Amino acid sequence: MVGKFEIKAGRTGKFRFNLKASNGRTILTSEAYDSRAAASKGITSVRKNAVNDARFERKKGKDGAPFFVLKASNGEPIGKSEMYSSNSSMEAGIVSVGKNAADAVVADAE
Repeated sequence: MVGKFEIKAGRTGKFRFNLKASNGRTILTSEAYDSRAAASKGITSVRKNAVNDARFERKKGKDGAPFFVLKASNGEPIGKSEMYSSNSSMEAGIVSVGKNAADAVVADAE
C-alpha cells in the first residue's frame, strides 16, 4: 500500500492537503491554499522537496515537543508535522514523508 495526499476544502473556502502514510496516519499537513490548483502545486512541491533532508526544519513546540516544517527551495513553508514525543520519532516521521510522498496517490478527503 502506498501513501496518499488528501485534498480538502475548509470552511473558509481555502484548500489544504494531508499526506498520509500507508498505515493511514497523517504525517504532513499543508499550509492553506486559495485554490485546489494551488494545493496541487503544493503537492508537487512536497514530492520535489521531501527527498532533500535540508528542506526539513526541525523545531520544538512551546511544550518542548519536537516537530518539523517542510520548506520549499525559496524557504516558504509547505507543510508541517504533528507534535512528536521524541526526536527519534520525529526523525522517523521525516523519513516517512520522504518515502511516501514520491508515489502517494492524490484523492479528495472523505
